[in-house]
Formats: sequence, C-alpha cells, structure tokens
Amino acid sequence: MDDRKNVLDRLNRIEGQVKGVKRMIEEERPCFDILIQVGAITGALRSLEQIMLERHLGRCIEEAMKKKNDRERLLHELSKTLSGLLH
Repeated sequence: MDDRKNVLDRLNRIEGQVKGVKRMIEEERPCFDILIQVGAITGALRSLEQIMLERHLGRCIEEAMKKKNDRERLLHELSKTLSGLLH
C-alpha cells in the first residue's frame, strides 16, 4: 500500500470515529464511554502524525543529501515543523 493511500485510509477511519463521538454526544451516552472513544481518536491522530513526520523527514534528508546549498532552508523547514508539533 502506498503512503498516500495509507494516510487517506487512516483519515477516513478518524473521520468515522469523530462522527461516532458526535453521535454518542447527541444520544447522551455516558461521558466515560465518550472519553474512551476520544482517546482512541487521539491515538489515531498521533499515529498519523508520526507516519507523516517520518515521511517528511525522509524526504528532507534525501533532498539535503542531494542539494548541499538547500540544507539551511531544509533545516529551517524541519525546525518549523517540529516546533509546531511540540506546541
């Protein structure tokens, strides 16, 4: 399975989970049950984030190895990406 299809499949699953939580709230399901589902969504998002970050890092490293003059730009992009994830 290619990376793009994998990411899109994961996003579709996450979308379904979010819709499920919305439905649970509308049905006034117990808060504990809803929180369990929210935790599952959070885990799925973290997993997606990790996959996308690994893919991005791989591409940046590949580019930096090919084009030495782009290293500073790529390092800045990596720094910006990582700082966005940490906030």
